[in-house]
Amino acid sequence: MKTLYLECGMGAAGDMLLAALYELDPDRKAALAALNGLGIPHVRYFADPSEKCGILGTHMTVTVYDDEEESWDSSCMEQVVHDEPPVQEVYSHEHSGGHHDADGHTHGQYGPDAHTQEHDHPHLHDGGHPHTHGHGHHHHTGMAEIESLISSLHCSDAVKEQVLSVYTLIAEAESKAHGRPVSEIHFHEVGSLDAIADVAGVCLMLERLAPERITASPVTVGFGQVRCAHGILPVPAPATAFLLRGIPTQSGRIQGELCTPTGAALLRCFAKEFSVMPVMAVQSIGYGMGKKDFEAANCVRAMLGETDGGREELCELRCNLDDMTGEAIAYAQQLLLKEGALDVFLTPVQMKKSRPAVLLTCLCPREDSEKFSLLMLRHTTTLGVREISCRRISLARSSEQIETAFGKITVKTSEGFGVRRQKPEYDEIAAAAEAAGVPFEEAARAVDAALDRQMH
Repeated sequence: MKTLYLECGMGAAGDMLLAALYELDPDRKAALAALNGLGIPHVRYFADPSEKCGILGTHMTVTVYDDEEESWDSSCMEQVVHDEPPVQEVYSHEHSGGHHDADGHTHGQYGPDAHTQEHDHPHLHDGGHPHTHGHGHHHHTGMAEIESLISSLHCSDAVKEQVLSVYTLIAEAESKAHGRPVSEIHFHEVGSLDAIADVAGVCLMLERLAPERITASPVTVGFGQVRCAHGILPVPAPATAFLLRGIPTQSGRIQGELCTPTGAALLRCFAKEFSVMPVMAVQSIGYGMGKKDFEAANCVRAMLGETDGGREELCELRCNLDDMTGEAIAYAQQLLLKEGALDVFLTPVQMKKSRPAVLLTCLCPREDSEKFSLLMLRHTTTLGVREISCRRISLARSSEQIETAFGKITVKTSEGFGVRRQKPEYDEIAAAAEAAGVPFEEAARAVDAALDRQMH
């Protein structure tokens, strides 16, 4: 199975993830051309060589209106270091907070962050120097404008959907942090373009690399506090903390903010497992560099290779039911499956006072355990749900259509760990048999014959 592993020991930011994936592309010139061909207004991508602790990688620079943005993924904040002179106040492009990220960027308006009034004041970046954008008065846009911009990108519909999904996650996090509906969240124009550039770039690179499985390490978020014009906030900032809920994180040894909202949203959207590196045959390695220098290499490392099947962190959610009708239990089971549970099954059990009952078991990804626990509490009569963490080792799965005497039939293939199995889709065989007016066994034999011909 083609697997992408993201090592986030120094956190994650949108441009760092983008640069790491860019390094994995076998045709970097074409990749950079594709990025600049996305058609994001006033935005240009530049891939610059960068060295951290003796490791050579790439720093992805995004310019907006021909100016390099000193990071708009969060907003203008500075690290608070106790027992030192007061930190200079920094004019903030946000309503209530923002922060430095690990790559030295100072993202305004959270790349996306709530803003309540327009302004045309110069603002301060690193070192307190005034910085103005050559495009004049600042403008602010809402999600409707963001969706319109995403729909106009020069990329596939699948990439557009992924960009919108990630941006929606960020907007929901900012909405939660600021206590405002998503419809009232407004983004600074330049911050929006910069954040969309990072998100769209990552989604485009993932489409080019086409990994079948994406995993990541636990995320290092940093520690301490950051100060904005409106006060002091803890690290990780509220929006980042919201996006990382349920994901394994650690503070690490670096004081300051290492993971940004955009980085957190991208990891949440694409990484299906957060654990140590899986057993894999690595084929290529990419280093996405940040701007700042630390005692440790400030980078996201991406590894692309092959794994045998997959190891997933799962949860088994269980509850005993002795006072529900069969119809009501069946409804709850189908609802859980419709909501994306990996499996839901029923087991007859005997409870106290020898009462017959049903054990309802729901298997789901670990990060979705709260969602499915709440569904079980709402749609069954149970008073509590038991949660058991477990790991699943699974075969890699794929499907293809083969030509048979009764038309095309889908065949599912499962392989890995020295095992390979093929199984035709039952519903399609049944439909083909019914359409041809022949017994099911005859149609099934035709599929087996087609599989034999394909193997030989």
